[in-house]
Amino acid sequence: MALSPEDRKFLLTLARQTITRTLEGQNPPEVNLSTLSEALRRPGASFVTLTIGRELRGCIGSIEPRRPLALDVQGNAIAAAFHDPRFPPLTHRELDRTHIEISVLTIPQPLEYEGPTDLLAKLRPEVDGVIIERGWHRATFLPQVWEKLPDPHEFMAYLCLKAGLSAEDYCRPGLRVYTYQVEKFEEGPEK
Repeated sequence: MALSPEDRKFLLTLARQTITRTLEGQNPPEVNLSTLSEALRRPGASFVTLTIGRELRGCIGSIEPRRPLALDVQGNAIAAAFHDPRFPPLTHRELDRTHIEISVLTIPQPLEYEGPTDLLAKLRPEVDGVIIERGWHRATFLPQVWEKLPDPHEFMAYLCLKAGLSAEDYCRPGLRVYTYQVEKFEEGPEK
């Protein structure tokens, strides 16, 4: 079910207020689930992506729906701003230049494939987000990553590296692959 414009606006505002209040040492805004739409109360999986001048500044999310969507976005906003291990915590100086994008994920579906050629042929660039799993290794790329890695071979190689595997690991048997789609929305023009 697609989110209404009001739901999207609420989530973007909630993410910004949550980051701002956390930076100021305050508790995040309290979310009264009973006042929200069904779409925001239902369990949902989301990613919150922060950029400054089109450069990634933080991106954390959930792959499976485990808590109401509004609370998932709120938790991932805090994590993207302050707990992404690739970046130091967001600072007051950066806040006004930070752009927020939210992706709401569909339920991941297993992708059946016969070997690496078939796998690459079944991927839908700019449509599918991809999750890979082998043993304890797991990683995902949102569909937006296709913009930077449009070649399916390169996309899968970098996803394998992100999971701590070799770049060619997608060519070996036994890799579990799942795909999902996202409903993506963001704040107004880049800051």
